[in-house]
Amino acid sequence: MAETTRRAQTPTERIRERAPRVVVIGDLLLDGWWSGTIGRIAREAPAPVVDLNAREHVPGGAANTAVNLAALGARVAAVGLVGDDEAGRILREALADAGVDVSRVRAIAGARTTTKVRVSAGEQVIVRIDDSEPDPWPAPALDALIDDVATASADADAQVVCDYGSLLGDEIVERLAALPRPALRVVDAHDARRLRALRPELVTPNAAEAELLAGESLGSGEQRAERAAELSERIREAAGARAAVVTLDRDGTVLLAPGATPVRTRAHPYPEKQASGAGDVFVAALTAAHASGEPLESAVALAQRAADVAVQRVGTCVCGLDELERAAGAELAVVDQDLLAARLDEHRARGDRIVFTNGCFDVLHRGHTASLRQAASLGDVLVVAVNSDASVRRLKGEERPVNGERDRADVIAALACVDYVTIFTEDTPRELIRRLRPHVYAKGGDYTPEMLAETAAADEIGAEIAILDYVADHSTTQIIGRIREVASDGARR
Repeated sequence: MAETTRRAQTPTERIRERAPRVVVIGDLLLDGWWSGTIGRIAREAPAPVVDLNAREHVPGGAANTAVNLAALGARVAAVGLVGDDEAGRILREALADAGVDVSRVRAIAGARTTTKVRVSAGEQVIVRIDDSEPDPWPAPALDALIDDVATASADADAQVVCDYGSLLGDEIVERLAALPRPALRVVDAHDARRLRALRPELVTPNAAEAELLAGESLGSGEQRAERAAELSERIREAAGARAAVVTLDRDGTVLLAPGATPVRTRAHPYPEKQASGAGDVFVAALTAAHASGEPLESAVALAQRAADVAVQRVGTCVCGLDELERAAGAELAVVDQDLLAARLDEHRARGDRIVFTNGCFDVLHRGHTASLRQAASLGDVLVVAVNSDASVRRLKGEERPVNGERDRADVIAALACVDYVTIFTEDTPRELIRRLRPHVYAKGGDYTPEMLAETAAADEIGAEIAILDYVADHSTTQIIGRIREVASDGARR
C-alpha cells in the first residue's frame, strides 16, 4: 500500500516533461492582419475606404501549426519552401522568434511567399487579399525538400503533414511515402485522399473534408457526428489512416478509431471573433499530447480545450502550454467514462494502484474531504464517481440535489487528493466498477461491506473493499437542515 498519494501526471505535465520532437512539413504561409477605420466611400467606386492604423504579420498555415507546437513545449523543425522575398524573410524570422528550427525552410530565388492579408474595420473583416506563387516550385527545390524531410525526421517523435494544395504534388507524396518515418504521422489536409500513400496514424478532416473522404454528405448540426461515426471505416480507408478525428467547429469533434466506440468532445463556443487557424491549434495540441505518450482519447480532449482557448482572441490562433494548463485545470479531471477507462488502462500498465469511491457530494463538508483524503492514501490514483442529478433525486427525493451534477463534479475535481471525476447515471456504480476495474473500492465508514450494493461487483473483479473512517455529525442532510432552520428563523424575525 502506498504511504503517500502520488498524483497522476496531467497531459500538460507529460508534454512539458517529454518535449517531443516534431517535424512540420507543408505550405508555409504568412498571415497579415491589417485594421483601421472606415469614414467614407471611395469616389471612383462604391467601396469603403479603410484608413489603416495597424499592420501585423504572423505565421499561417503549416507555419502556424509549427508555432503552436513550439508554444506547447515541443521541439519543432519546420520543413518547407518560401520565396526569397520580404514576406519570406518576415515569415522565417517570426518562426525563429517562436522557437521553431528554420534551418530547413528554404528561400527560393524568384519565387513568391504566399500571403493572406485580412483587412478589418471595427470588428468586421472587410476583405481578404491572397497573394501566391502561380508557378510550380522548381525541381531542385523539391529534391532538397525531400532530403530535408529525411534528415529532420531521423530523430523525431512525430511528423505533421499540412497540405493546402500548393507544395505536395503527387510525385512528392510518393517520395515522402518511401522515406523512413517517425512512430506518429498526422495528416491535416484539404483532401486527405491525395496523401493516402503516407498511411498516417491520424487524419484531422473538418466536416466538409470528411464528406470528401466518405463520398457523401454528413448532414447538419449534431447529425454530422452520428453520420461520421456510421461512415468511420469509409473515412479512414479513403485517407489510408488508422484513426480520424472529424472536427465539427462549434459542435466539437468525433474520434473514429478501429474497433472502438466513437468518442465525442464538446466545444465551448464563444461570440464570433476575427480568429483564424483554430484547426492548426487543434492539430498541434493533439500531436504534442499523443507524441508525449498521452492516450489518443485524452489527447483529443486536450486539443479541443486548446482550440477553445485560442478562438477567444482576435487574429491567427496560438495557444501556449501555460495558458492551456490554466484553462484545463479541473475540466480535464472531469472526464466521461470512455476516456476514463482509457486513462486507467494506462495507469494499470504503469503499475499504479487505482482507488475508486462514489457519492452524491451534494454539499461538500469535512466528512467528505476526510474520507477522500483517506481513500487517496490507499493507492496511487483516486477516481471519484458522482451521482447524476436524476440519480440523486431517486435516492434523496425531489428536493435534491441542491447543486447540479457538473458543479458537484467540478468541486470534487478541484481537490488536490482527487485525480479523476466522472458522472454516472445509475443509482449504484456497479457496472462502472466492473468496467473500470479498480484495485480498491472505498466507501464511507457508515457502511459495512455487507450493506453495500457494490460488494458483488468488487468481488467479481478482485477489488479490495476498504471502509473509510466515519466523521460523526457531518452529513449533507444535517447541513441542509441547519441552513433551512437559519433561513426560517430569519424569515420569522
